[in-house]
Amino acid sequence: MNPLEELTESFSRLPGIGKKSAARIAQHILQNDRNQALVLARQISEIHERIKKCSVCGGYTENDPCPICSDALRDKSLLCVVEQPQDIQIIESFHEYTGFYHVLGGVIAPLEGIGPDKLSFPGLLKKVQSGEVKEVIIATNPTVEGDTTALYTQRLLSPLGIRVSRLASGLPVGGDLEYADKLTLSRSFRGRTTF
Repeated sequence: MNPLEELTESFSRLPGIGKKSAARIAQHILQNDRNQALVLARQISEIHERIKKCSVCGGYTENDPCPICSDALRDKSLLCVVEQPQDIQIIESFHEYTGFYHVLGGVIAPLEGIGPDKLSFPGLLKKVQSGEVKEVIIATNPTVEGDTTALYTQRLLSPLGIRVSRLASGLPVGGDLEYADKLTLSRSFRGRTTF
């Protein structure tokens, strides 16, 4: 396998990139300025040193705590529970939610060996028990695993006497937040319902 084929193979392992797209990306890098390729290579090699998970919410950040968790103007009474760090960026992109976040680090998926003990539920309980949170908004993906995780979260938090809601319909079943358009996600947030 030559270096171009190796690069194409590496790109094709990334989510959402098939063999043809991977080949086009590799060809583009080869045909363009060498300095652009070096900048891209440097950015990839430094990403793990520059970006880390926020010790408060679990989102991606350059500074710990992240700008969201450090923002004194955000609504302390709202806590949005998401599956992955990238979900925070998606929700933030439509500028409608003003509360804080908690990243679970995945979903309950028994067939994959992921139970509640593998997710960050203890941190979630600690935040809710602080007394400042009045509503937890569950923003898991509308999949079987996402629904299972949402139901588990609701049952875990219901004895604490706070409002627990879930994003409203509008998000496609089996879909990911990552692929939702801003209008659909915005309507889902506004139309969330209590369990």
